[in-house]
Amino acid sequence: MKPFERLLGLAAPMDRANVDTDVIIPKQFLKSIKRSGFGPNLFDELRYLDEGQPDMDNSARPKNPDFPLNFERYQGAEVLLARSNFGCGSSREHAPWALTDYGFRAIIAPSFADIFHSNCFKNGLLPIVLESEIVSRIFDEMYANEGYRLDVNLEAQTVTTPSGEAFEFEVDAFRKECLLKGLDDIGLTLQQADAIKQFEMQWRAQSPWLFDVIQ
Repeated sequence: MKPFERLLGLAAPMDRANVDTDVIIPKQFLKSIKRSGFGPNLFDELRYLDEGQPDMDNSARPKNPDFPLNFERYQGAEVLLARSNFGCGSSREHAPWALTDYGFRAIIAPSFADIFHSNCFKNGLLPIVLESEIVSRIFDEMYANEGYRLDVNLEAQTVTTPSGEAFEFEVDAFRKECLLKGLDDIGLTLQQADAIKQFEMQWRAQSPWLFDVIQ
């Protein structure tokens, strides 16, 4: 997992509340468990004018001209601005997979669904909770200023606007450490690889019959 320390990223809007995981990545794309390849189908039903299916050539599909992520000004965005209860609905981990595969590294919203919030940290995506009034102010500034970039500093736990105004956010200390070091659940386990190997050797020596091959 890619470490997250500090990001100066272009912001893009998802200006609606209660965006559920089926909107983030529709159910027909859940067949794969590779974690990659979902970016072209992020917000598929909003982004395109036709119905998307796995293995389609997305480059040839008609795009919705009214959907912000199709606007030229938001291409290459790494920070998603959202409204309250982002990521509600089913607990599919494909939702943060699609967001990160698209290129987002951080999401700012007044609130997140609990399971989605947890899944973000496990996949290198930083969910930031700021008060509704602050998020609305950032939305207004972003709309008024093309090329609007936010400085997201995980170590300092701050989001700084182009004008220099900084907002602090809370983050669990353990999750913060994992993001800073780029450690997902597998990475955390591998940190104990030597201890696990030593335990297996001792267990094999103490109970060799458990490891006999059954004929």
